[in-house]
Amino acid sequence: MRNTSIEWADMTWNPLTGCSHGCKYCYARRIANRFASKDPAIENMYFDKAVEVLEKPYEFEGKVEPYPFGFLPTFHQYRIHDLESIKEPQRIFVCSMADLFGAWVPFWIIESILEACRRSPQHKYLFLTKNPRAYGELLDEGIIKAEDKNFWLGTTATVMPSMVHWNKVLPTFISCEPIMGPWPDADYCEGFTRNMFPKWVILGAETGNRKNKVVPKKDWIEDIVKKCRIIGAKVFMKDSLIPIVGEENMIREFPEDLIIR
Repeated sequence: MRNTSIEWADMTWNPLTGCSHGCKYCYARRIANRFASKDPAIENMYFDKAVEVLEKPYEFEGKVEPYPFGFLPTFHQYRIHDLESIKEPQRIFVCSMADLFGAWVPFWIIESILEACRRSPQHKYLFLTKNPRAYGELLDEGIIKAEDKNFWLGTTATVMPSMVHWNKVLPTFISCEPIMGPWPDADYCEGFTRNMFPKWVILGAETGNRKNKVVPKKDWIEDIVKKCRIIGAKVFMKDSLIPIVGEENMIREFPEDLIIR
C-alpha cells in the first residue's frame, strides 16, 4: 500500500503487477522495467504461466524487489492482507500497475483480490481495464456482486468511440488517459443517455518522452467536456492538462458518492 500522486485516488494497492496489452504509451511498464530486479538468477528462470505467483516478497541483496520480473504479470499473494491495516476510508486505485481484468488473469486471482476488498468495506475501490467485457462476465458469474456498491468499474478508453462498460447496479467511469484524439461529433456514443453512461470521465495527456507521443489539443478537451455536460457525466482533469488548458480552466469533479466524508 502506498500514497499516490495520482490525483483522483488517495492510495494505490498492487497485489497484481504487470500487463500483456503492450500499449506503446504505458507509464506502468516504464516504471516496472526501471525497477526490475538485477538478480542474475532471474535470467535462468523459466516462466510458463500467464501470471507468475509470489507467495513471499522477492529479495535480492537484502532488499525487497517490488517488480522482480519487470512487467511480466505477477500476483504478489503476500500483499493480499495489506488493506486490513488501513482503517480510515480511502479512495484506493486497485492494481494501478496492472490490468486486473486482462484476459490472461485467472478468475481465482481476481476473486482473491475482490474478496480482500470486501473485507475492508470502508474504502472506495477504483478499478481500470482495457478489457471491459470482463466486467459483464464477472457480474454474470457472481464474482462481482450487485452489493459491491463501493466498487467503481472503470474502462480505459484513449479514443472514442470505444467499448466501455456500463451497468445498472454498480458505478462506472471512463479514464481517457492519454487522450489520443478528439471524440467524434456525430453519434459518438450512440444509444447512451444520461441514465446509461458512466457517471465520471477522467482526462489526461500522455506523459514521458516517447517519440511521436500525442499531445491533445485544447479544442479536443473542451469538446469532450461539452459532451460530458450533455450526458451528465462529471469531469476530472489530471495535472498533465494544465499546460494545455491552463490552471484556471482545470475541472476537478468527483461524483457525489465517490466523495470521502
